[in-house]
Amino acid sequence: MGRVAFVTDSASDLDPAEAHADGVEVVPLEVSFGDEKFLAGVDISLTEFWERMTAPDAPFPKTAAASPGEFKEVYERLFAEGADAIVSVHVSPKLSGAIKAAEVAQGLLPDREIHIVDSQGASMAEGILAYMGVDMAKMGVSAEEIARVLNERATDLRMYVSLETLEYLKKGGRISGASAAIGTLLSVKPIIAVADGEVTTPDKPRTRAKSRERCIELICERPIERLAILHTMAPDVDEFRAEVIRRSGVAESEVSTHIVGASVGPHLGPGCLGAAVLYRR
Repeated sequence: MGRVAFVTDSASDLDPAEAHADGVEVVPLEVSFGDEKFLAGVDISLTEFWERMTAPDAPFPKTAAASPGEFKEVYERLFAEGADAIVSVHVSPKLSGAIKAAEVAQGLLPDREIHIVDSQGASMAEGILAYMGVDMAKMGVSAEEIARVLNERATDLRMYVSLETLEYLKKGGRISGASAAIGTLLSVKPIIAVADGEVTTPDKPRTRAKSRERCIELICERPIERLAILHTMAPDVDEFRAEVIRRSGVAESEVSTHIVGASVGPHLGPGCLGAAVLYRR
C-alpha cells in the first residue's frame, strides 16, 4: 500500500507545525491589514492575528486563498518526499476559493494521484476530516477510498458558534449598521451555524448566558463521533469546553481546542465560543 499524504488550507485553523508533525500539510492563505500582508500561520500566528484584529482603529482584514501554483508546489514537494497519493481537504467553495485553486493544481499534475475533498464547512470541520483521513491511512486504506469516505462524511459535520457581538458582522458587510445597532440594543447574541457549505443563524438568544446554553444544546443534540472546541480568544473557553464534554460524553482526551483564525474569525469577532462536530451515523 502506497504512502498517502494529506493537505489542507489555513482556513482549517490547524497549527501548521503541529499538523505537519501529525502528517498534514497546511497551505496558508494570505491575510492583509491595510497595506500589510501576511501568510496565515507563517508570518503571523493566530494570537498575533487577534492582537491586530482587535487593536484600536485596526483596518478590517482581507483574506485571499492560496494560488494554484502554491498548491502545486506543495503537492510536488510531498511527492518528491515519497508520497504515492495525496488527499487534499478544503474549506467549502461557498466560503473560499481555496478548493478551486487546489483543483486547478490537481489538473496541472495529471499523472499524479490527487484527491480533493470538500469539507462543506470551515475551521476544524476541515481539520476533523483531515485527521480522520490520517487515521484511515494508518490502517492501510487507499487514498481513493479515504477521499470517498471523507466526502461522504462531510454531510455529518456541523459548526456552531455563539457570537459575543454583532459589530464584526457589520464590519465585514454581512449585516447592516442598523441591524447591528438594533441587535446590540436588544443584547442579541446570535448563534452561527455552518453545514453543507451554508452559513445560517439557527437561533438569536437575548443574553450571553442563553446564547452559550443554546449553543451547547445544539452541539450536543446528537451522538458525537469527533469534537473540536472553537473560540476567538474567549476567556471562558475552559469552562465552555468542560460543559460540552460533560454533556456530550466524549472523552476529554479526544477533544481538541482551537482558535478560529483569519478565514472565519473576522466575521465572528473576539470572545466567541463554539465547536466543530462530526456526528455519528
